[in-house]
Amino acid sequence: MASVLHSRFQEMTPSIQSRRDAFAALHRSGCFVLPNPWDAGSARYLESLGFKALATTSSGYAWSQGRADGSVPREVVLSHLRTIVEATPLPVNADFEAGYAKDAAGVAQSVRMAIDTGVAALSIEDSTYDDRKPLRDIDDGVKRMRAARTAIDESRTGTLLVGRAENFLVGHPDLDDTIRRLKAYSEAGADCLYAPGIRTREQIAAVVAAVAPKPVNLLIGSTSEFTLKEVEAMGVRRVSVGGALARCAWAGFMRAARTIASDGRFDGFAGAASGKELNELFADR
Repeated sequence: MASVLHSRFQEMTPSIQSRRDAFAALHRSGCFVLPNPWDAGSARYLESLGFKALATTSSGYAWSQGRADGSVPREVVLSHLRTIVEATPLPVNADFEAGYAKDAAGVAQSVRMAIDTGVAALSIEDSTYDDRKPLRDIDDGVKRMRAARTAIDESRTGTLLVGRAENFLVGHPDLDDTIRRLKAYSEAGADCLYAPGIRTREQIAAVVAAVAPKPVNLLIGSTSEFTLKEVEAMGVRRVSVGGALARCAWAGFMRAARTIASDGRFDGFAGAASGKELNELFADR
């Protein structure tokens, strides 16, 4: 019976190309939330809530593997992307970090591999994961973005390219430099622009205006004073949450486990998800 249900699911699953087309259409008007699962189960649950697309989270997945963010090898990430794409019929945007390569040619190779997993979009960021120099020079970032653009164009898949300026995440909250980078990445071929870490109305408005008419992704990874309607009114086209949902899951797990370890009590299980509900959610896969 399980194999029959799986076959039916595959028959109903939209093609990879139709997912890419649907994802591109989402960017043309309005504002949508792109929540970030870290495994097949969390992807399927988010699908069940009616979200229209998903995005992977490098941090959330890394923690699930007992690794720090930025330390997962390319081949493992590619396998993870396939897992998420196969878990849900929704379009998937890949958090592809800095392209898992030392140079632009390597980025192009990595992007071709990512496209083969079936993702509808992927992001390339300009961080180095080196505390001595956490941001790449703009020229280097542009070369890597152009390489990603060329790889996508050659694939003729319509995969979206997201250009990320990491200034605010790596301790260099320079809005002017962030905007310079985003505009350069836009000119290099990015379809959507993203400056994770901007938080104020003024910062958001400045980024949206600088890269218009291209869409902007806003990260809301902690409690925010803004609602979805309010960020839409600012011109934001899509909102992602990064590793926030994974951190929420970890928080519940850590609280319950610490209570057992320190006090020998099990009241940390209060409010736990129902096993029956979870089994029913996943029964048709």
